[in-house]
Amino acid sequence: MGYLHQGHLALVAAACRDNDSVVASIFVNPAQFGPDEDFEAYPRDEERDLGLLEKAGVHLVFIPSIEDMYPPGFETRVDIGPTGDRLEGEFRPGHFRGVATAVLKLLNIVAPDRAYFGRKDAQQLVVIEKIVRDLDLAVEIVPIETVREPDGLALSSRNVYLSPVERESALCLWQALTLARDMCTRGVRDAGAFRARMRELIEGEPAARIDYVSMADPRTLDEIDRIKGPVLVSLAVCIGQTRLIDNLTLGS
Repeated sequence: MGYLHQGHLALVAAACRDNDSVVASIFVNPAQFGPDEDFEAYPRDEERDLGLLEKAGVHLVFIPSIEDMYPPGFETRVDIGPTGDRLEGEFRPGHFRGVATAVLKLLNIVAPDRAYFGRKDAQQLVVIEKIVRDLDLAVEIVPIETVREPDGLALSSRNVYLSPVERESALCLWQALTLARDMCTRGVRDAGAFRARMRELIEGEPAARIDYVSMADPRTLDEIDRIKGPVLVSLAVCIGQTRLIDNLTLGS
């Protein structure tokens, strides 16, 4: 959605490494924002983004307008079922319907052989993989690992909203995920214990407000009771007025 950072450029680097030509799309998608969310305020800097993409080796940038994507009379939506109703979908109703519709249109318009998405938006990645699988799209989805600051904070366009004090408070997300990783290494398998300890750590940060702390199957996003295989640990936390998400896969 633009306002590029090193996480986005990691996708570009991987795409340039694997392919003869690379297309990037920039589209701040209104259909994935709720009525009280930050669509109008979402950070944008098209000139800066184009400079970064050119320097990174992108051959073509596709920047459709809202009218291009949703012309008069547009009514079709992609409903991906229960996968989009939990976690982010519970707190942002309709979000993944908007994501799925826009991504399907972009894939159909550009028709890439491969498409690169970051693991930071873990549920989005699950949704996109489901679209490709369920609708038999002729594209390979390539996941790319989350890019982090040296102190562990996941790169996000929304990090610019954080004040210096809030930026420090935001480290509680990575600290909670690190705690979960350490617990798994020590042999803890009760998912409830993970959720409780992570919540306790985050609640110790006065600026933080938890939306969810999840221990789920990485493919279905069903919550688990015990770790028996790979598990997606994900969380959404508001730091002041800024909502941040992060995740880690354990046991992979």
